[in-house]
Amino acid sequence: MDTVKIYQLNHLPEKNYHRLRSAQQEAALVWNACVDLHQKARMQHTTWPGRDALQKATKGRFALQSQSVQMVTHAFLANVETTRQLRQSHPEMRMRYPHKEKRFYPVSWPAQAVSKEGKRVVLPMGRGRDSLVLPVELPEQSRSVTLVWNNGYELHVSVEVPQAEEAPGKVHATVDLGEIHLASVTTNTSKAIIVTGRGIRSLKRQRTKALRSIAKKQARCRKHSRRWKKLQRAKGKQSRRAERRIRDQRHQATRQVIDFCVKQHVGTLFIGNPHGVRNKNNGRHHNQRMSLWEYGRDIDYLTHKAEQAHIECFTGSERGTSSQCPRCGHKHKPKKRQWTCKACGFSGHRDLVGSINMHTITFGEQVNFPRSFTYLRPAKSRKSSSRADMPLVSHETCCLSQSALHPHVADVVSSETGYRSDDAEKPVSL
Repeated sequence: MDTVKIYQLNHLPEKNYHRLRSAQQEAALVWNACVDLHQKARMQHTTWPGRDALQKATKGRFALQSQSVQMVTHAFLANVETTRQLRQSHPEMRMRYPHKEKRFYPVSWPAQAVSKEGKRVVLPMGRGRDSLVLPVELPEQSRSVTLVWNNGYELHVSVEVPQAEEAPGKVHATVDLGEIHLASVTTNTSKAIIVTGRGIRSLKRQRTKALRSIAKKQARCRKHSRRWKKLQRAKGKQSRRAERRIRDQRHQATRQVIDFCVKQHVGTLFIGNPHGVRNKNNGRHHNQRMSLWEYGRDIDYLTHKAEQAHIECFTGSERGTSSQCPRCGHKHKPKKRQWTCKACGFSGHRDLVGSINMHTITFGEQVNFPRSFTYLRPAKSRKSSSRADMPLVSHETCCLSQSALHPHVADVVSSETGYRSDDAEKPVSL
């Protein structure tokens, strides 16, 4: 199984920076050529160009290595096939085939084209052109490499990782995603864990305040002036730093969820999709929080890590699970973090209530509410330091190492429901 490690390409020489920019522009020209051929075939009602036709049409025309050109054509054909399937299955989406011209496009090199020279990686640019040499030490099991622009150049390296041969067990588990608590997990054996997302929320708020402060200064400058450009670079630096820290915490949080599932011998994992919550209009403050909630990435990270652990993972609707009492079935809108039933007097953590109710919908089994649960934080949020700007960053390895360095676990136990409202809102001391 493959995973992706991301390396930041900071402090590049000006010559290398312009070469990377030119390479992405050439890749965009390849994409545009494929778009033109495909549009012409559609307009003339002729056979659409396949892989051989596109490779012949783009061979020897661009300042890229031949295999890099082929990978752009393969990505274009995959895009066309996905669009065709969506037009058939979801006609209401009105999907269009690729039609826009691009100025830049990611450049990819297959594994056989990448060379390692100690702490450097050599990426060929084709016959008669100098290769790109970047200060990146690739891991042993590295495969294809992709050059990506993400508010700065990054090198995405596909790495082969070992996969579990069999499932840890046959236990069922459900995950309730949240904006305050990133994941609440319960099993059909009445074991539970809550991983908080307050650290991610604070990082997003810090980023928003920093960008607001810079934007106020930038509004007093003439556009494209020297000071305006300087402030624009500062905005990009703040955004990149916050994104790296948020991504690191998300990796650690989802890793803790999967480690819990492996420890509890979970074989099947259900992840509730809270997409319907975002469609409600509850004021600008709530709408802003919902727009910053990246639950799609949480689902992707959990799915990927579950596949590595050989856990069957699937997702579906969680509608109505957070508003129903798990004991008597009474429904009402919960308030604060404690779910209290007005009919039977049941009381418990509202996120665990949603996760417990998912068992009935997904697996058709009634699960007892856990008497205790574990409350975790993915990592202690530290202030920005020079380490945040390290040129080489591997987020998957950061996830594994730092989660081992912070085994902060707090069991919150109640004799009735496994939850104490006075302790749950207090941060776990490290």
